[in-house]
Amino acid sequence: MSNVFCTGGIGFVGTNVVDHLLEKGHHVVAFDNFYRDKVENNLNWLDKKWGRNPLFEFIKGDILDSVDLNRVVSEKEIDFIVHLAGQTPMTTSLTNPREDFEINALGTFNICESARKHNCGILFFSTNKVYGDGANTIKLKELEKRYAFDDPKFKDGIPESFSIDWDEHSPYGCSKTSGDLYVRDYGKVYGLNTGVFRCSALFGLHQWSMIGQGWIAWFIRQAVLKEPVTIFGDGKQVRDCLFGTDVTELVGKVVDNPKKLGCEAFNVGGGKDNSLSILELIDLIEKNGYKVNYDFGEWRQADQKVYISDIKKVSERFNWKPKVSPEEGVKKLLQWTEENKSLF
Repeated sequence: MSNVFCTGGIGFVGTNVVDHLLEKGHHVVAFDNFYRDKVENNLNWLDKKWGRNPLFEFIKGDILDSVDLNRVVSEKEIDFIVHLAGQTPMTTSLTNPREDFEINALGTFNICESARKHNCGILFFSTNKVYGDGANTIKLKELEKRYAFDDPKFKDGIPESFSIDWDEHSPYGCSKTSGDLYVRDYGKVYGLNTGVFRCSALFGLHQWSMIGQGWIAWFIRQAVLKEPVTIFGDGKQVRDCLFGTDVTELVGKVVDNPKKLGCEAFNVGGGKDNSLSILELIDLIEKNGYKVNYDFGEWRQADQKVYISDIKKVSERFNWKPKVSPEEGVKKLLQWTEENKSLF
Protein backbone atom coordinates (compact mmCIF):
# COMPACT_ATOMS: atom_id res chain seq x y z
CA MET A 1 0.00 0.00 0.00
CA SER A 2 1.11 3.57 -0.73
CA ASN A 3 1.38 6.77 1.28
CA VAL A 4 -0.80 9.15 -0.75
CA PHE A 5 -0.88 12.93 -0.40
CA CYS A 6 -4.11 14.47 -1.68
CA THR A 7 -4.15 18.24 -2.16
CA GLY A 8 -7.61 19.74 -2.11
CA GLY A 9 -8.36 16.66 -0.05
CA ILE A 10 -11.66 17.84 1.39
CA GLY A 11 -13.06 19.32 -1.82
CA PHE A 12 -15.69 17.45 -3.78
CA VAL A 13 -13.39 15.20 -5.80
CA GLY A 14 -10.84 15.08 -2.98
CA THR A 15 -13.34 13.76 -0.45
CA ASN A 16 -14.43 11.01 -2.81
CA VAL A 17 -10.82 10.15 -3.69
CA VAL A 18 -9.67 10.09 -0.05
CA ASP A 19 -12.58 7.87 0.94
CA HIS A 20 -11.96 5.44 -1.94
CA LEU A 21 -8.21 5.16 -1.32
CA LEU A 22 -8.81 4.53 2.37
CA GLU A 23 -11.26 1.79 1.45
CA LYS A 24 -8.46 0.23 -0.62
CA GLY A 25 -6.11 0.30 2.37
CA HIS A 26 -3.79 3.17 1.43
CA HIS A 27 -2.48 5.65 4.00
CA VAL A 28 -3.92 9.01 2.91
CA VAL A 29 -2.98 12.53 3.98
CA ALA A 30 -5.68 15.04 2.99
CA PHE A 31 -4.18 18.53 2.61
CA ASP A 32 -6.50 21.53 2.26
CA ASN A 33 -6.71 25.23 3.18
CA PHE A 34 -10.55 25.52 3.18
CA TYR A 35 -10.38 27.70 0.06
CA ARG A 36 -13.81 26.49 -1.03
CA ASP A 37 -16.89 27.40 0.97
CA LYS A 38 -18.70 24.58 2.84
CA VAL A 39 -15.90 22.01 2.55
CA GLU A 40 -15.69 21.82 6.33
CA ASN A 41 -18.80 19.65 5.97
CA ASN A 42 -16.73 17.17 3.96
CA LEU A 43 -14.05 17.08 6.64
CA ASN A 44 -16.73 16.41 9.25
CA TRP A 45 -18.00 13.52 7.12
CA LEU A 46 -14.51 12.05 6.66
CA ASP A 47 -13.74 12.45 10.36
CA LYS A 48 -16.95 10.68 11.32
CA LYS A 49 -16.13 7.75 9.04
CA TRP A 50 -12.33 7.60 9.26
CA GLY A 51 -11.19 9.89 12.09
CA ARG A 52 -10.04 7.08 14.41
CA ASN A 53 -8.35 5.12 11.63
CA PRO A 54 -4.55 5.56 11.59
CA LEU A 55 -4.61 5.40 7.78
CA PHE A 56 -6.33 8.82 7.60
CA GLU A 57 -4.77 12.18 8.39
CA PHE A 58 -5.95 15.69 7.69
CA ILE A 59 -3.48 18.57 7.60
CA LYS A 60 -4.54 22.16 7.07
CA GLY A 61 -2.10 23.73 4.66
CA ASP A 62 -1.62 25.71 1.49
CA ILE A 63 0.17 24.61 -1.70
CA LEU A 64 1.55 28.16 -1.98
CA ASP A 65 3.59 27.59 1.19
CA SER A 66 6.40 25.56 -0.35
CA VAL A 67 8.28 25.14 2.96
CA ASP A 68 5.30 23.61 4.74
CA LEU A 69 4.44 21.54 1.69
CA ASN A 70 7.93 20.04 1.51
CA ARG A 71 7.94 19.36 5.24
CA VAL A 72 4.70 17.37 5.11
CA VAL A 73 5.69 15.38 2.01
CA SER A 74 9.01 14.50 3.64
CA GLU A 75 7.71 13.68 7.14
CA LYS A 76 4.86 11.52 5.85
CA GLU A 77 7.17 9.69 3.43
CA ILE A 78 4.75 10.30 0.57
CA ASP A 79 4.92 7.97 -2.44
CA PHE A 80 2.29 9.57 -4.65
CA ILE A 81 0.54 12.95 -4.90
CA VAL A 82 -3.00 13.37 -6.18
CA HIS A 83 -3.03 17.09 -6.94
CA LEU A 84 -6.59 18.41 -6.87
CA ALA A 85 -6.14 21.78 -5.17
CA GLY A 86 -6.88 24.64 -7.52
CA GLN A 87 -8.79 27.73 -8.46
CA THR A 88 -11.54 26.25 -10.62
CA PRO A 89 -14.19 28.76 -11.79
CA MET A 90 -13.26 30.20 -15.17
CA THR A 91 -15.23 33.35 -14.25
CA THR A 92 -13.04 33.96 -11.19
CA SER A 93 -9.93 33.82 -13.36
CA LEU A 94 -11.33 36.72 -15.38
CA THR A 95 -11.94 38.91 -12.32
CA ASN A 96 -8.85 37.89 -10.32
CA PRO A 97 -6.24 36.53 -12.74
CA ARG A 98 -3.32 36.92 -10.32
CA GLU A 99 -4.91 34.64 -7.72
CA ASP A 100 -5.77 32.18 -10.47
CA PHE A 101 -2.14 32.16 -11.65
CA GLU A 102 -0.68 31.80 -8.18
CA ILE A 103 -2.88 28.86 -7.18
CA ASN A 104 -2.95 26.94 -10.46
CA ALA A 105 0.49 27.67 -11.91
CA LEU A 106 2.74 28.50 -8.95
CA GLY A 107 0.95 26.07 -6.64
CA THR A 108 1.38 23.25 -9.14
CA PHE A 109 5.04 24.19 -9.60
CA ASN A 110 5.47 23.84 -5.84
CA ILE A 111 3.93 20.38 -6.04
CA CYS A 112 6.36 19.45 -8.81
CA GLU A 113 9.31 20.64 -6.73
CA SER A 114 8.18 18.63 -3.72
CA ALA A 115 7.80 15.56 -5.92
CA ARG A 116 11.28 16.09 -7.39
CA LYS A 117 12.91 16.47 -3.98
CA HIS A 118 11.20 13.42 -2.49
CA ASN A 119 10.83 11.19 -5.58
CA CYS A 120 7.01 11.13 -5.64
CA GLY A 121 4.63 10.42 -8.47
CA ILE A 122 1.99 13.01 -9.40
CA LEU A 123 -1.49 12.81 -10.84
CA PHE A 124 -2.62 16.34 -11.72
CA PHE A 125 -6.27 17.16 -12.32
CA SER A 126 -6.28 19.57 -15.25
CA THR A 127 -9.18 20.66 -17.45
CA ASN A 128 -10.53 20.57 -20.99
CA LYS A 129 -10.02 24.35 -20.96
CA VAL A 130 -6.39 23.70 -21.97
CA TYR A 131 -7.79 23.30 -25.49
CA GLY A 132 -8.90 26.95 -25.41
CA ASP A 133 -11.35 27.97 -28.08
CA GLY A 134 -10.32 25.09 -30.32
CA ALA A 135 -13.52 23.13 -29.78
CA ASN A 136 -15.48 26.08 -31.16
CA THR A 137 -13.64 25.74 -34.48
CA ILE A 138 -15.22 22.32 -35.11
CA LYS A 139 -18.26 22.31 -37.35
CA LEU A 140 -21.45 21.95 -35.31
CA LYS A 141 -25.05 21.07 -35.95
CA GLU A 142 -27.89 22.47 -33.88
CA LEU A 143 -30.52 20.07 -32.62
CA GLU A 144 -33.66 20.73 -30.61
CA LYS A 145 -31.99 20.77 -27.20
CA ARG A 146 -28.27 20.52 -27.88
CA TYR A 147 -25.39 21.26 -30.18
CA ALA A 148 -23.40 18.35 -31.60
CA PHE A 149 -20.15 17.95 -33.51
CA ASP A 150 -20.81 17.69 -37.25
CA ASP A 151 -17.36 16.46 -38.21
CA PRO A 152 -16.76 12.69 -38.43
CA LYS A 153 -13.18 13.17 -37.17
CA PHE A 154 -14.65 13.94 -33.77
CA LYS A 155 -17.41 11.33 -33.63
CA ASP A 156 -15.83 9.94 -30.43
CA GLY A 157 -15.01 13.35 -28.99
CA ILE A 158 -11.84 15.40 -28.69
CA PRO A 159 -8.60 13.36 -28.37
CA GLU A 160 -5.44 14.26 -26.48
CA SER A 161 -3.76 15.08 -29.81
CA PHE A 162 -6.03 18.12 -30.16
CA SER A 163 -3.91 21.27 -30.08
CA ILE A 164 -3.58 23.23 -26.84
CA ASP A 165 -2.12 26.13 -28.82
CA TRP A 166 -5.39 27.95 -29.56
CA ASP A 167 -6.33 31.58 -29.10
CA GLU A 168 -9.12 32.59 -26.71
CA HIS A 169 -7.83 30.85 -23.62
CA SER A 170 -9.25 32.25 -20.42
CA PRO A 171 -6.67 33.02 -17.70
CA TYR A 172 -7.92 29.77 -16.12
CA GLY A 173 -7.07 27.87 -19.29
CA CYS A 174 -3.59 29.42 -19.31
CA SER A 175 -2.84 28.68 -15.66
CA LYS A 176 -4.04 25.07 -15.91
CA THR A 177 -2.09 24.57 -19.14
CA SER A 178 1.03 25.73 -17.32
CA GLY A 179 0.49 23.14 -14.59
CA ASP A 180 -0.33 20.49 -17.19
CA LEU A 181 2.99 21.05 -18.95
CA TYR A 182 5.06 21.28 -15.76
CA VAL A 183 3.74 18.01 -14.33
CA ARG A 184 4.42 16.06 -17.51
CA ASP A 185 7.80 17.67 -18.08
CA TYR A 186 8.98 17.07 -14.51
CA GLY A 187 8.14 13.41 -14.96
CA LYS A 188 10.23 13.16 -18.11
CA VAL A 189 13.18 15.24 -16.87
CA TYR A 190 13.43 13.83 -13.34
CA GLY A 191 12.23 10.27 -13.93
CA LEU A 192 8.99 10.54 -11.96
CA ASN A 193 5.69 8.74 -12.53
CA THR A 194 3.51 11.68 -13.50
CA GLY A 195 0.40 12.24 -15.56
CA VAL A 196 -2.45 14.63 -16.18
CA PHE A 197 -6.21 14.18 -16.29
CA ARG A 198 -7.85 16.79 -18.54
CA CYS A 199 -11.28 16.63 -17.00
CA SER A 200 -14.69 17.40 -18.36
CA ALA A 201 -17.83 17.88 -16.21
CA LEU A 202 -17.26 16.03 -12.92
CA PHE A 203 -20.18 15.85 -10.50
CA GLY A 204 -21.25 13.88 -7.48
CA LEU A 205 -21.78 13.62 -3.75
CA HIS A 206 -20.04 16.11 -1.41
CA GLN A 207 -20.09 18.79 -4.13
CA TRP A 208 -20.94 22.16 -2.58
CA SER A 209 -21.59 23.90 -5.86
CA MET A 210 -21.23 27.56 -6.69
CA ILE A 211 -22.20 29.73 -9.62
CA GLY A 212 -19.69 29.47 -12.45
CA GLN A 213 -18.30 26.06 -11.45
CA GLY A 214 -19.85 22.63 -11.08
CA TRP A 215 -22.80 23.42 -13.33
CA ILE A 216 -24.68 20.14 -12.86
CA ALA A 217 -24.53 20.40 -9.07
CA TRP A 218 -25.38 24.12 -9.25
CA PHE A 219 -28.60 23.55 -11.19
CA ILE A 220 -29.52 20.72 -8.83
CA ARG A 221 -28.81 22.90 -5.80
CA GLN A 222 -30.97 25.71 -7.10
CA ALA A 223 -33.83 23.32 -7.89
CA VAL A 224 -33.73 21.69 -4.44
CA LEU A 225 -33.55 25.07 -2.67
CA LYS A 226 -36.23 26.49 -4.99
CA GLU A 227 -33.99 29.36 -6.03
CA PRO A 228 -33.66 30.84 -9.55
CA VAL A 229 -30.77 30.09 -11.88
CA THR A 230 -29.45 31.82 -15.01
CA ILE A 231 -28.50 29.98 -18.19
CA PHE A 232 -25.63 31.82 -19.90
CA GLY A 233 -26.25 31.29 -23.61
CA ASP A 234 -29.13 29.27 -25.00
CA GLY A 235 -28.79 26.14 -22.87
CA LYS A 236 -27.86 23.87 -25.76
CA GLN A 237 -24.16 23.74 -24.85
CA VAL A 238 -23.01 20.18 -24.16
CA ARG A 239 -20.44 18.52 -21.89
CA ASP A 240 -19.67 14.89 -21.22
CA CYS A 241 -20.32 14.11 -17.57
CA LEU A 242 -18.52 11.82 -15.12
CA PHE A 243 -19.86 10.86 -11.70
CA GLY A 244 -17.67 10.97 -8.61
CA THR A 245 -17.49 7.23 -7.98
CA ASP A 246 -16.28 6.65 -11.53
CA VAL A 247 -13.55 9.26 -11.03
CA THR A 248 -12.39 7.64 -7.80
CA GLU A 249 -12.24 4.17 -9.32
CA LEU A 250 -9.93 5.52 -12.01
CA VAL A 251 -7.70 7.30 -9.47
CA GLY A 252 -7.46 4.07 -7.51
CA LYS A 253 -6.21 2.27 -10.62
CA VAL A 254 -3.58 4.98 -11.14
CA VAL A 255 -2.33 4.83 -7.55
CA ASP A 256 -2.06 1.04 -7.82
CA ASN A 257 0.04 1.29 -11.00
CA PRO A 258 1.45 4.82 -11.44
CA LYS A 259 4.01 3.71 -14.04
CA LYS A 260 1.14 3.47 -16.52
CA LEU A 261 0.80 7.26 -16.48
CA GLY A 262 3.90 7.55 -18.64
CA CYS A 263 4.20 11.35 -18.12
CA GLU A 264 1.20 11.72 -20.46
CA ALA A 265 -2.11 13.57 -20.59
CA PHE A 266 -5.46 11.78 -20.61
CA ASN A 267 -8.88 13.17 -21.43
CA VAL A 268 -11.17 12.10 -18.59
CA GLY A 269 -14.93 12.40 -18.69
CA GLY A 270 -18.05 10.45 -19.44
CA GLY A 271 -17.27 10.26 -23.14
CA LYS A 272 -19.71 10.31 -26.03
CA ASP A 273 -22.21 8.03 -24.27
CA ASN A 274 -22.54 10.22 -21.18
CA SER A 275 -23.19 13.79 -22.26
CA LEU A 276 -25.77 16.41 -21.33
CA SER A 277 -26.81 19.83 -22.46
CA ILE A 278 -28.12 22.31 -19.90
CA LEU A 279 -31.64 21.94 -21.28
CA GLU A 280 -31.38 18.14 -21.06
CA LEU A 281 -30.17 18.43 -17.46
CA ILE A 282 -33.21 20.52 -16.63
CA ASP A 283 -35.42 17.81 -18.12
CA LEU A 284 -33.76 15.18 -15.91
CA ILE A 285 -34.15 17.30 -12.79
CA GLU A 286 -37.82 17.92 -13.51
CA LYS A 287 -38.44 14.22 -14.23
CA ASN A 288 -37.34 13.63 -10.65
CA GLY A 289 -40.06 15.93 -9.31
CA TYR A 290 -38.22 19.25 -8.98
CA LYS A 291 -38.94 22.53 -10.76
CA VAL A 292 -36.09 24.57 -12.25
CA ASN A 293 -36.81 28.31 -12.27
CA TYR A 294 -34.46 29.72 -14.90
CA ASP A 295 -33.87 32.68 -17.19
CA PHE A 296 -31.25 33.42 -19.85
CA GLY A 297 -28.17 35.63 -19.86
CA GLU A 298 -25.42 36.50 -22.34
CA TRP A 299 -22.89 33.89 -23.45
CA ARG A 300 -19.84 33.80 -21.20
CA GLN A 301 -16.39 34.60 -22.52
CA ALA A 302 -14.40 31.53 -23.67
CA ASP A 303 -17.36 29.17 -23.27
CA GLN A 304 -17.40 26.07 -25.48
CA LYS A 305 -20.65 25.15 -27.22
CA VAL A 306 -19.68 21.48 -27.26
CA TYR A 307 -16.96 19.63 -25.45
CA ILE A 308 -16.97 15.83 -25.37
CA SER A 309 -13.91 13.85 -24.31
CA ASP A 310 -12.57 11.01 -26.38
CA ILE A 311 -11.77 8.66 -23.47
CA LYS A 312 -10.39 5.70 -25.43
CA LYS A 313 -6.82 6.31 -24.30
CA VAL A 314 -7.51 6.36 -20.56
CA SER A 315 -10.02 3.51 -20.88
CA GLU A 316 -7.54 1.23 -22.61
CA ARG A 317 -4.53 2.19 -20.51
CA PHE A 318 -6.25 1.58 -17.16
CA ASN A 319 -8.94 -0.95 -18.14
CA TRP A 320 -11.63 1.49 -17.02
CA LYS A 321 -14.92 2.88 -18.24
CA PRO A 322 -17.71 4.98 -16.68
CA LYS A 323 -20.47 3.00 -14.99
CA VAL A 324 -22.87 5.69 -13.74
CA SER A 325 -25.15 7.22 -16.39
CA PRO A 326 -26.06 10.92 -16.26
CA GLU A 327 -29.63 9.92 -15.36
CA GLU A 328 -28.48 7.82 -12.40
CA GLY A 329 -25.91 10.38 -11.31
CA VAL A 330 -28.41 13.25 -11.36
CA LYS A 331 -30.84 11.18 -9.29
CA LYS A 332 -28.14 10.36 -6.71
CA LEU A 333 -27.00 13.98 -6.45
CA LEU A 334 -30.58 15.24 -6.11
CA GLN A 335 -31.09 12.84 -3.20
CA TRP A 336 -27.82 13.87 -1.51
CA THR A 337 -28.59 17.57 -1.96
CA GLU A 338 -32.08 17.11 -0.53
CA GLU A 339 -30.63 15.30 2.49
CA ASN A 340 -28.08 18.07 3.07
CA LYS A 341 -30.01 21.16 1.99
CA SER A 342 -29.95 22.65 5.51
CA LEU A 343 -26.16 22.94 5.16
CA PHE A 344 -26.22 24.96 1.93
